[in-house]
Order: sequence, then structure tokens, then C-alpha cells
Amino acid sequence: MQIIIKFLMDFVQILMDMAPFLLLGFMFAGLLYAFMPSRKINKYFNDKPLASAIRAAIFGVPLPLCSCGVIPTGTALYKNGASKGSTVSFLISTPQTGVDSILATFSLMGLPMAIIRPVTAFITGITGGYITSQLDQKSEAKANMSDEAISSCSLKQTESEDNDVTNMNFLHKLLAAFKYGFVDFMGDIAKWLSIGLILAALISALIPNDFAMLVNMPPMVQMLLVLFVSIPLYICATGSIPLAAVLIMKGLSPGAAFILLMAGPATNAATITMIKKVMGTKTLIVYLSTIISGAVISGLLIDYLFPIAWFSDIATSSMSVHTMNYFSWWRISSAVILFLLLTYSFVSKILASRNYRKSKTSENKIESKNNVMETKEFKVNGMVCEHCKASVVRNLSKLTSIQGVDVDLNSKLVKVTGDKIDMALVKKTINNIGYEFCEK
Repeated sequence: MQIIIKFLMDFVQILMDMAPFLLLGFMFAGLLYAFMPSRKINKYFNDKPLASAIRAAIFGVPLPLCSCGVIPTGTALYKNGASKGSTVSFLISTPQTGVDSILATFSLMGLPMAIIRPVTAFITGITGGYITSQLDQKSEAKANMSDEAISSCSLKQTESEDNDVTNMNFLHKLLAAFKYGFVDFMGDIAKWLSIGLILAALISALIPNDFAMLVNMPPMVQMLLVLFVSIPLYICATGSIPLAAVLIMKGLSPGAAFILLMAGPATNAATITMIKKVMGTKTLIVYLSTIISGAVISGLLIDYLFPIAWFSDIATSSMSVHTMNYFSWWRISSAVILFLLLTYSFVSKILASRNYRKSKTSENKIESKNNVMETKEFKVNGMVCEHCKASVVRNLSKLTSIQGVDVDLNSKLVKVTGDKIDMALVKKTINNIGYEFCEK
């Protein structure tokens, strides 16, 4: 019973520490979406190798996209004419951090870690992008020529999506910012943020503070073990923060915890598969080696070069202890709001999945005016978040033979309704945006 009470108390404490900064981060995420559509930055992604890599990293670091959601975005940029180097820079720098995770890192882990994290993402993004450009200049030129038709189609789709936001007035943009930040983006990370919070509270309640000392592993061994677990693991940039903070409190070296913060969000099995398919094996090798090298080097600097006082007392290094205690009402209200938003996200997904199952049991053919509409169902691998779902729905809806698209994220099933559906074209569309079409 005492463990349960401690778990609940730790969960609430971590939630209260993170909530004010997370809500602010979600707001910034929405503002980026509404006031900086991707069409405006496409033209900056195809310049000299170093310049385009720097621009891509600058754009990617604050952008709040998870490692799965960044794939269709990066694919669209590449198909729209962005160089492979700048695309890799974007793919590396974006999932490792974001405005929401930067603020949340500051809230739980202090200012030094909140600075080191985006700086590492920025440097690794530029490095990976530049190396890719130097290794792949000839093949990149050929690929761009062969993909000209796809690029034109993708460009039109991206411009259409951006115009939906660009053509809004200020009030509508502000409403779109709130919807994206607190509904759509929240839906993307709700599951993984909750898992991170729960795991952090469980570790805090069950594992003694001197656990790492009892195991007595040197920092380098800790880093390699964390790296081994982090590469295939899927966890969002924000969800990794409470887990890393509690692990430091339990004795894990700050450098090893930092590897979890960087490698966990940037890599997972689905992302690795999609990058290999869309960008090629050579690009995947550069992608993984850059992320691993950047995380390990930064971890070593944290453990062996930077002052230990920056990370030795992670529980009291954040602003939440020194300042937020004077505004406990703000912490409590923020935690309540965040909890309600998370609950709404889960309930919405459950209802959406239930509605999908109900529609699945209905007749496969329906009458519409004088035409008989047919329904086709298939699976899309690599689709794990709301951003993925929106990308699939948007691109399939562009096909003239399709009148309706219904997606269930839980089962990865997609149902399309239309007249004389060309499944070969559907498969090509799915594969071109970075996912994998599979028959049921």
C-alpha cells in the first residue's frame, strides 16, 4: 500500500513539475504550425550542402514532431526538391527535441541539460546532412531527375495543405494553432508521454536511490546499455524527460541519461525501416551513426568534462522548486488541464477505433445515387501517430477514384470508399509518402 501511495505521489509531483512548461510548449507548437507552413521553408532546403543543412537544422530543432511523424514531413520536403543532405539534417534534428521538450527538460532537469539537448540536436543534424550531401551528390542528382513527376504531385499536395492554413485570417489561424497544439499534437504524444510519466513514477517508487551504486557500472558501460535499449525503442522527446530525470536520481550517470533523451526519440524500428526504404541504406547508415556518435560524445562531455554540479542534484536544479512553489495554484491548475487533455486524447482514440469497427461490419458496398461504391481495406505499416494518419488521409483523398478514407491507428488499417478504386495507384501513393502498403 505504501508503494502505491508513493507511486501516486511521485506521479502527481512529476506531472505538476512538467505541466506548465508542456502547456506552453504545446501552444508554441500550434503557433509554428499555423504561422509557419512548410511551403515557406522548402526553398531554403536546396542550397549549398552546408548552408541547406544548417537551415534544415534551424527549422527542425524547435519543430515538435516525433520520430514517426517526421518521416512523411521529411519525405514531402525531399519530393518537393529539398536536397538529400538537408532532408537528413531535418530528420536528425527534429525528433530529438522541440519547443515543448526544451521547456519540459528545463522544468525537470535544469537549464544546462535544456541547453545541451537542442545544441546537440543542431550539431548532429548539420553533421549528418553535410556528410550525406558529400557522399551522395551524384546519386542525389539522378534521384531528383527520376522523381520529377512524383515531386510535382507532392508539391501540389503540400501547397494545398499549406493553403488551408495560409488563407485563414488571424483569428482562424489562432484557433488552428490551439487545435493543433492541444488536440492533434497532444494526440500524437499522449500515449508516450503517459508511458514516460508512469515509468518514471514506478522507478521512483520501486528502485532505491543508491541502485546504480549497488550495480557499480562505469558510466561508459551505462551509456552503451542505454544506447542498446534506446535505438529500437519508441518514445517521444517529451516522454523521455521524466524517465531520464528519475534515472539520474537513482544513480544513472547524467551522460547515460542524456543518451536516452537523444537516441530514444530520434530512432525506432519503424523509423529505421522507413528511412532505408525512402532514402536508401547509405543514408540510413549516416543517419544512425550521426545520432549515435552525437549522443555518445555529448554523454562523455557531460560525465567527464562539464561541472558535476550542473547535474548532481537533478531534483532541485529546476525552476519548479525555486520559483514555482510560490505559484502552486498555477502548477496544480496546469496539471489538471494537462491530465484532462490526456484523458480527452485517449477517449477520442477509443471512440474513433470503436466507430471504425462499427463501420467495418457494415456492407462493403453502398449505393450512392446511381453508382455502386466499393470499399477496400488494407494495412499501412509505419503509421503510428495523428500526423501519420493525416498524411495518409490527405494523400489518398487526392485520388479521383476515392470518395472517403477511414483510418484506425490502433490496428493500422485503412478503409477507402470509391468508384473503381485503382489499388495499384493506392499502393504507389502510400509507398511514395514513406509508409508501407500491405494487403490484409
